[in-house]
Amino acid sequence: MSALPLEAIVVEPSTQATACVIWLHGLGDSGAGFAPVVPALGLKADHGIRFVFPHAPEQAVTINGGYQMRAWYDIKSMDLHDRADMAGVLASEALVAGLIAEQIASGIAANKIVLAGFSQGGVMSLFTGLRYPQALAGIMALSCYLPGGDKLPEGLSAANRNTPILQHHGEQDDVVPLFAATMAKDALLAAGYPLSWKTYAMPHSVLPQQLIEIGGWLTKVLQA
Repeated sequence: MSALPLEAIVVEPSTQATACVIWLHGLGDSGAGFAPVVPALGLKADHGIRFVFPHAPEQAVTINGGYQMRAWYDIKSMDLHDRADMAGVLASEALVAGLIAEQIASGIAANKIVLAGFSQGGVMSLFTGLRYPQALAGIMALSCYLPGGDKLPEGLSAANRNTPILQHHGEQDDVVPLFAATMAKDALLAAGYPLSWKTYAMPHSVLPQQLIEIGGWLTKVLQA
């Protein structure tokens, strides 16, 4: 996997950026997949939130016959305890940490940054956020799971033990089964993380009403 900085679509607010949401896409998608959702979040006009939608590097994905596509890590099997290639997860964690560092260098504090993601991107937002050494504003995990199935990552950061986590999942998701998300939810709650959990009558996707609720949560955790 490339160690070069990630390219990204950046959506700037109409006022000076005082907060940031880094939103990671799913397998085979790109930053362009979610960049159009910003107006659908129902944020106030002067929200001050910069949105960063990075493009994952391209790599061969085993379960898709070795086809090259944008991916945060290889998926070698459908076994939820061995689905994520951990070497790839760790490599992407370093890339995502680089994105956070860029925002901090631009003047936005870590505690004004939300790490968000959908599907594979949600796996990375959870994994990276739970291990990140500075306190973040929030972690958003949409339609995803933990790399360790029912186990939290090793190397959990004390700085993010009290960071709000938003987890959503579709009840008709045939890509990431609901029980995979439930295992993550149960592990997070058992460890005492402040988790907001909700399921929706949808497949592996997002809904307009869900985006409005996400916008409300972002406003709350970023005080935007």
